[in-house]
Amino acid sequence: MAVTIYYEKDADLGFLKGKKVAVIGYGSQGHAHAQNLRDSGVDVIIAELPGTDNYRLAQEHKFSPMSASDAAAAADLIIFTLPDELHPIVYKNEVAKHMKPGKTLGFCHGFNIHFGTIKPPKDVDVIMVAPKGPGHLVRSEFVKGGGVPCLIAIEQNASGKAKELGLAWAAGIGGARAGVLETSFREETETDLFGEQVVLCGGVTALVKAAFETLVEAGYEPEICFFECMHELKLIVDLFYQGGINYMRYSVSNTAEYGDLTRGPRIITEETRKEMKKILDEIVTGQFAREWILEAQAGMPMFNALYKKDKDHLLEQTGRKLRKMMKWIDAKEID
Repeated sequence: MAVTIYYEKDADLGFLKGKKVAVIGYGSQGHAHAQNLRDSGVDVIIAELPGTDNYRLAQEHKFSPMSASDAAAAADLIIFTLPDELHPIVYKNEVAKHMKPGKTLGFCHGFNIHFGTIKPPKDVDVIMVAPKGPGHLVRSEFVKGGGVPCLIAIEQNASGKAKELGLAWAAGIGGARAGVLETSFREETETDLFGEQVVLCGGVTALVKAAFETLVEAGYEPEICFFECMHELKLIVDLFYQGGINYMRYSVSNTAEYGDLTRGPRIITEETRKEMKKILDEIVTGQFAREWILEAQAGMPMFNALYKKDKDHLLEQTGRKLRKMMKWIDAKEID
C-alpha cells in the first residue's frame, strides 16, 4: 500500500487562524517550529525555563518565554519539542490540568504517546508533525523558501479536524512545500528508534570504532586510521544523500566498488541481521522504552558511564587533533 503524501495544495493555514500555538521547549526543533509558524502568520508563544540558554535565545528571537503551565493554559495547540524523557514530567506537572475539550496536543516524535507515558484525555486531538531533519535545517530551508519533508500522524481526532490542523502546522513550518507523508505514531516511533540504534547512531559509531581499533591494533598510525575509518565517511554519506547506493557506487573507484560488493556482506552477516531483529523486537515490545524510562528516572548512571568511556577514546582524541588542521570544518568540540 503506497504512502499518502500531502503538499501545499492539500493544507490550509486557515485552520490555525485565530488559534494560539504554544511551543514547549526552545531547543533544536522548538526554535524552528516557533519561528517558522510565526513567520507564517501564526500566533506563537514559548515555554522555557528562566536562566537557560534557550530562554535567552527565545528572547533574542523576540519571544517572551513563560512557564509551560501558563503557555498550556493560553494555547489551543500545545507542541512538545522537549527531550523525550522530560515529556511525562512536564505534561503531568504543568500541562495536563489545562487539557480541555477543543485543545490539541502536538508532538514531533511519537515515543511518549505510543508507549503510554502520556495519556491525554479522550476529548482532545493528539497529532504529530515530525520533520525529517534537524531544527536548524527546518529553519534554514524555510527562510530560503523551501522546506524539509515531514511525517504526519493522528492519534486522536476528537474534533473531527485533527488532520486538517496537523497539515496546517506542517505547512506553517514549510513541510508541505517538500511533502508531508502520512504515518502512525506506532510506525514513526518504532522505525525512528530502530534507525537510530541500528544504523544512524548505534550502528555507525560501533562500526567506525571497531574498524579504527582493528587498524590501530595492527600497527597503523591513528591519524591515518582516523581518515580512512571516520573522516572520509562524510564523503560517502553525502553521495548516499544525493543519489542513493547506486550513485555512491558510480562515484567511487572500481576497486572500492568491488570491495563494497564482495566484503560488505562479510561485515553485515546473518548474525548481524539476527541481532537487528532482536533490537527491533525490544523496541516493538516496549522493552527498550521501559529500560530508557527507568534509566532516566534513576539519573542516567549507565548512560553517563558509557558516554564517559567513549568521550576520550583514541578515535576522539585523534579527531580533535586533526580537525585543527582542516580550517574549512566548523569543528564542534565537546568539553
